Amino acid sequence: MKVTDILRVKGNTLYTVNPDELLASAVKTMAELDIGSLPVMEHGDLVGMLTFREVISAVVANGGSVGERRVRSVMDDAPLTCTPSTEIDEVRRMMLLRHARYMPVLERRELMGVISFYDVAKTVVDAQDFENRMLKAYIRDWPADGGGAASGS
Repeated sequence: MKVTDILRVKGNTLYTVNPDELLASAVKTMAELDIGSLPVMEHGDLVGMLTFREVISAVVANGGSVGERRVRSVMDDAPLTCTPSTEIDEVRRMMLLRHARYMPVLERRELMGVISFYDVAKTVVDAQDFENRMLKAYIRDWPADGGGAASGS
């Protein structure tokens, strides 16, 4: 399974922020849209990632408020990225190693979407559930004379 499978399910809606936008405005957008991250775009290029982790750190550093800070001053300017063709197992490994909850998906330099650790976990669980259902159906339909199942005699 690949990242493109997650993006297909998530749809095309993508919200971004400019690095010179006020952090307070970006945080308001995140709260209103109930999203945990915003890719930071400048001149059509991904230049960073703003997640609740950076927001919380900025609030703590500023005594409980975001103040007049700009997104650029708190964003992760080297976010972990993947491509639509990256395997889900590889994404899961990368996210675990970097403790990343969100990952922008780039095809060449174009931002295709953002996947979350939740998206990856849900995809893995759904795939396992499907496999389990198929195995149970196979076992239930096991041929009586097939020699694979032990007889009760």
